Amino acid sequence: MAPGLVRFALRRTLRDVKYVEAVRPGRARGLVRDVYRQVERDFGMLAPPVALHSPAPEVLAAAWLMLRESLVAGGLASRADKEVVAAAVSAANSCPYCVEVHAMALGSLGDPAAAAAIEAGDAGAIPDRDTRALAAWARGEGLLPADVPAGTAAEFTGVAVAFHYLNRMVSVFLGPSPLPDAVPPSARAKARAVLGLLLKPGDAPPAGEALGLLPATPADGPGWAPPGGTLADAFSRARAAIEAAGERSVPPRVRDLVRRELKAWDGRPPGLSRAWAEPVLAELPAGERAAGRLALGTAKAAYQVDAADIAAVRPERTDDRGLVELVSWAALTAAVAAGERLWHRPRREDSPGRRG
Repeated sequence: MAPGLVRFALRRTLRDVKYVEAVRPGRARGLVRDVYRQVERDFGMLAPPVALHSPAPEVLAAAWLMLRESLVAGGLASRADKEVVAAAVSAANSCPYCVEVHAMALGSLGDPAAAAAIEAGDAGAIPDRDTRALAAWARGEGLLPADVPAGTAAEFTGVAVAFHYLNRMVSVFLGPSPLPDAVPPSARAKARAVLGLLLKPGDAPPAGEALGLLPATPADGPGWAPPGGTLADAFSRARAAIEAAGERSVPPRVRDLVRRELKAWDGRPPGLSRAWAEPVLAELPAGERAAGRLALGTAKAAYQVDAADIAAVRPERTDDRGLVELVSWAALTAAVAAGERLWHRPRREDSPGRRG
């Protein structure tokens, strides 16, 4: 399967976005067009996890801003190490789509053993000690070595926050694999190999070039980001855009409930049953419980969200923009909380080696 055909097939996977209609590249205008051009220039393809946000242009720009400035743009950390974080976070969040994509990217960068271990759900089998420690930290199961420079640790945290966000969006709006359903089983191995080559990053683009997609904000950046730096600016702009979306599309009582639940949550999966949510949702007015169930489910167990949850909110949110904004707000609120948990964990003194 030729690379050009894979790119074409991936563009067609925009049709596989569930519940909302992603803007087709040929119909993109204004901010959506500007984001799409940057994504194809800097990421190499129009990635469906970004394009699914397109019914809400400011949220689309926010999602790309976080992804680009944490994972794609040049910085202190290597792209391979950042892909380890992306894949490990995705595995912890039960997001097979993102695990597959970023394991392929990691393998293309020369670490197929680590990629295979993460994709198999056995990050402890990663041969390299440094990489194994980084994956464990990203999964919330280990400590970051004490001698990782603060700036490098901030970049790792930025990638983790971006993927805690994207994993939730992908779990709701996409299927389990980046390969189109139309690719037959006999061709999937070859398609994966070609896709892995396409995902191999080239030279990292300069940091900060996506900042102009969203207005500056006077709000401080996250505590893990160096003040005044690109990461602080990027995540501050993105958060402001998604908070504004939440104010438009998420009832205030639902926002308060989700924030309260996340403050008391340790980040562990709540379990296979969905019964955990019902006692909490009972405090909401009946007319807000569908929105509350979708928001809380996205925040704490996005892999449990299903078509019935979406159908239940459609009477109040008949437009795609409102649905994307609701899910996006819940996803980012959970991602911000996850970033704070990672950043405030102590460092491990007996570090295996230095990164960055």
